[in-house]
Amino acid sequence: MTIKDFMTSKHRECDHLLTQAEDFLESGEFDEALCKYAAFKNETLLHFTMEEEYLFPMLEEKSGMGSMGPTNVMRMEHAQAKSLFEKMDEAYSTKDKERAFSLGESMNILLQQHNLKEEQMLYTMMNSALAEDAQEIVQKLQNYGN
Repeated sequence: MTIKDFMTSKHRECDHLLTQAEDFLESGEFDEALCKYAAFKNETLLHFTMEEEYLFPMLEEKSGMGSMGPTNVMRMEHAQAKSLFEKMDEAYSTKDKERAFSLGESMNILLQQHNLKEEQMLYTMMNSALAEDAQEIVQKLQNYGN
């Protein structure tokens, strides 16, 4: 499995959790919605941590681009998502269905655009620059957060 394949599959898992949260929200099952939202948030934040603490520094060093290249843009977009999580936390905890849907739509748009950039550009760069260590890197990513 490549770094790109692994990280892309993690994007899809996060997408699925948000969809499940919104499905429960739509049906008025707030406890289940909050549970799925919490799982979505935790998985997304873990994904950001894997990138910011492990993958981005390796790519920056190996490619020589430093921290001012595309990884810097990704970090700024992660910060935007984290800020949106604070608002979503409040909407879900107060069972404000309309606000949760509205914020969820904003989060979905932000993450889909962000994920597309990572999948088309950054992960492809990682597959090339980190190819010789890819198997070890994917194995470490699989155990990240455990």
